[in-house]
Amino acid sequence: MFSVWIKACLNGGRPSPAPITPAELAGAALEAVEAGAAAVHVHPRDAAGRESLDGDDIGAAVTAIREACPGLPVGVSTGIWMTGGDPRRRADLVAGWQVRPDFASVNVEEPGFADLVRLLDRAGVGVEAGVWSPADVDALDGLPFLRILVEIIDVPAAEAVAAAEAILRRLPGAPLLHGENEACWPLIAHAGALGLPTRAGLEDTLTLPDGTPAADNAELLRQARTLWTDARRKHENTYG
Repeated sequence: MFSVWIKACLNGGRPSPAPITPAELAGAALEAVEAGAAAVHVHPRDAAGRESLDGDDIGAAVTAIREACPGLPVGVSTGIWMTGGDPRRRADLVAGWQVRPDFASVNVEEPGFADLVRLLDRAGVGVEAGVWSPADVDALDGLPFLRILVEIIDVPAAEAVAAAEAILRRLPGAPLLHGENEACWPLIAHAGALGLPTRAGLEDTLTLPDGTPAADNAELLRQARTLWTDARRKHENTYG
């Protein structure tokens, strides 16, 4: 069996039935770990169900997941839409986190990217840099990262691999590769062929590879592991 490092992206901006509350996130994280997830990425919510960077909301979600899954690396989004596009407000909220996640994703294309990366690094929070285009790669120079995310968003399935390769050609090492919606499953398979880490979950897709609705994050994780492994085996058999 080939070894796949796969992260569960449990909710994103999706409404229910994606997990929303700290208790729901903790339960979904435990199921994801049982399905093979090596880490989880979540978008904590406030009392009204809105995505939030407030320290109380971050702390509640992270704490609940850690209690359910001791030792599991827990990451959160820092999407700037959560502060209405205000990078200063985002930085102030992140600086106020009392309970800190193990890592946080920061999108290269968002204003305040470099400053937020440095702030998180000083706080001991690993940074995942979200790279959406080849042009984003230049902004990575000299900054500290836990890992690079090659993220293919709003791209048809038939174009997903080419879009990913345009970025991968400019990156050293082994970035995590994933896509959203139509691009999700083609890029999990491509990650398998290349031996790259990947992710799966309700943030990225609501459907299985055959188009049927997924029951939950755990089912998506199991399907992703199978697809990744099959693609890796095929690649090895073809190229040795």
